Amino acid sequence: MDKPQLFIGIMSGTSLDGVDVALCALNDAKCAVLATHFLDYPQAIKTQLLQLHTSSHNELEVTALTANTLASLYADAVNTLLVNQNLAASDITAIGCHGQTIRHRPELGFTLQIGNSALLAELTNITVVSDFRSRDIAAGGQGAPLVPAFHQAVFGSSQFNRALINIGGIANITYLAKNGNVLGFDSGPGNMLLDAWIKQHLGKDYDANGAWAATGEVIEPLLLQMLAEPFFALAPPKSTGRDLFNDDWLAKHLGKADYQPQDVAHTLIALTSRTIHDALNRFCGNLEDAYLCGGGAHNALIVQHLKKLLDNSQLYTTAELGVGVDWVEAAAFAWLAKQTIDHKPSNLPAVTGAKGLRMLGAIYSA
Repeated sequence: MDKPQLFIGIMSGTSLDGVDVALCALNDAKCAVLATHFLDYPQAIKTQLLQLHTSSHNELEVTALTANTLASLYADAVNTLLVNQNLAASDITAIGCHGQTIRHRPELGFTLQIGNSALLAELTNITVVSDFRSRDIAAGGQGAPLVPAFHQAVFGSSQFNRALINIGGIANITYLAKNGNVLGFDSGPGNMLLDAWIKQHLGKDYDANGAWAATGEVIEPLLLQMLAEPFFALAPPKSTGRDLFNDDWLAKHLGKADYQPQDVAHTLIALTSRTIHDALNRFCGNLEDAYLCGGGAHNALIVQHLKKLLDNSQLYTTAELGVGVDWVEAAAFAWLAKQTIDHKPSNLPAVTGAKGLRMLGAIYSA
């Protein structure tokens, strides 16, 4: 077995809460998360990133400047982690940086994650691998989800048909069949719509444990109306983001109805849970166990809904597989960086729809 190398994974996702950084020891057979660090996004950055999801005046310059700011934040998070672990930049083989998605339009042939990787390499003096999605899209794929290959390598089982359910801003599912087949896709909105709704009504960034939503009731007609969204009926491969599920999408479904805000919140949790359940039932046959990760794994109301819906399956968290729920995606991008450095492909054509295996990512040497 080859000696483990140290990689750092950086993830900043659709929820726009901040920067997750994971220090990982990796070889061909194992991923061990050794240390982690989280850096909150300043409110000004959250606001700017939300604005960049739609066209605006001077958009190109604003995007470039925001990418520079993100690189500085990523570097601060990495350098803090190194100091905390008494490590030098030379101890790290490479950083795998997802970047911040501001547009994801695979049906038009492009995706855009910003973060100025050249500047990040300068600020950390560590080789950076980024822009993982573009190569898959160039090969006819969705460019997402990319983490199923990591899930297969680290969490796969020859004994159980297993699902990994990541609930971030968007919810996505990886199905790991015990015969080795893998399926992965976005099921729909995760925390994104709920976070925006509670921000609008209570000024909070998220609904801790789903406590506010739990004071409301599910609005069944509204839930059924939202479930009629064509995306939910699509078969994989499929991926989505704020380009579809955004404030305008929710406002269209709410119309002029005078619903109680907490009832809408509970309905949004039901939407996340129901679309995950429906996708598992439709595409992931004979499911035997399921593992939650992402911020939604902390939401007690989402977990309650899922446990009720998945009555024939066991529901756990990825912590029981050795990786904490908040760090799976950061660890995945550390793993993806290693694949790139080793000149190995890391997409799964059966998942993304690409024409074949491709080596992903662009390398910015230290």
